[in-house]
Amino acid sequence: MPSPSPIKIAILDDYQNVALDIVDWSAVKGRADVTVFDDHVANETQLIDRLKPFDVVCLMRERTPLTRKIIDSLPNLKLICSTGVANTSIDGDAAAQRNIKVTHTRYSSTPAIELTWALILAMARNIPLENRAVCDGGWQVALGSELSGKTLGLLGLGHIGSAVGVIGRAFRMNVIAWSQNLTAERAQSKGVQLVDRDTLFSTSDFLSVHVRLSERTRGLVGAAELASMKPTSRIINTSRGPIVDTAALVVALNSGQIAGAAIDVYDAEPLAPSDPLRNQRNLLATPHIGYVTHEMYRTFYGDTVRNIVEWLDETQRFHSV
Repeated sequence: MPSPSPIKIAILDDYQNVALDIVDWSAVKGRADVTVFDDHVANETQLIDRLKPFDVVCLMRERTPLTRKIIDSLPNLKLICSTGVANTSIDGDAAAQRNIKVTHTRYSSTPAIELTWALILAMARNIPLENRAVCDGGWQVALGSELSGKTLGLLGLGHIGSAVGVIGRAFRMNVIAWSQNLTAERAQSKGVQLVDRDTLFSTSDFLSVHVRLSERTRGLVGAAELASMKPTSRIINTSRGPIVDTAALVVALNSGQIAGAAIDVYDAEPLAPSDPLRNQRNLLATPHIGYVTHEMYRTFYGDTVRNIVEWLDETQRFHSV
């Protein structure tokens, strides 16, 4: 009797090519063939062709969606391992109907909180601009802004938003917040002033986005909201790209409606080379690195290894019965 084919595992979107080095995969490699893809495939047909041989697909959060069409086109797929505690880009119903197991990992909001403040501070003191001047042989080229006494507006006061607010108060900023479900009791418990929507946009010197993407929040920051902001204000989005209307943001940046923006998330990722956001002088853009740290990746891939080993053990016990 021929021996069964080895389990085939695909690790997708490992942009830095670190997945196999940042944690120990020996417990998996001895029982399966592991293939790492460090590029991103957006084309659905090409993605299906790539993944057809694999039994296990490992996803880095929402970088590659697994739609019903994709799942139904992968005859060997038995396990989806996603990083993070949830992944709305996986069609869970389609997976369940195929008896495909979906696993997740632990997650820490610390990297996103820290990046938010890295972006705020970098914008306030013009750090990218000043760094470029020094590297180009120049010297001081702009005036920075102090945070003390400025108003930090939080669009959303969940775990990340409230932690960002704590740091804002440490900088002696006036911290205000609004979201569709935010209550006065919640705001007070976090030491933040609840304001109405118009006040949030019209008075914030720094407006930081911390709501989840949903049909209610898609395009929540649009042309009207940006137009109501002060010309000296700046917006920071480390949540999800579609919460801020990209076309309206480009207009606001070009026209001087707002002083600048710092964006870590986009409508489509990776950002297309021709995307107009790449050409905005008053935009500080980072490539969705809010969770990209050594510590977070060790958690993500360490839990992924554990999930795969547990699934392999379950599969082995089932076939030995």
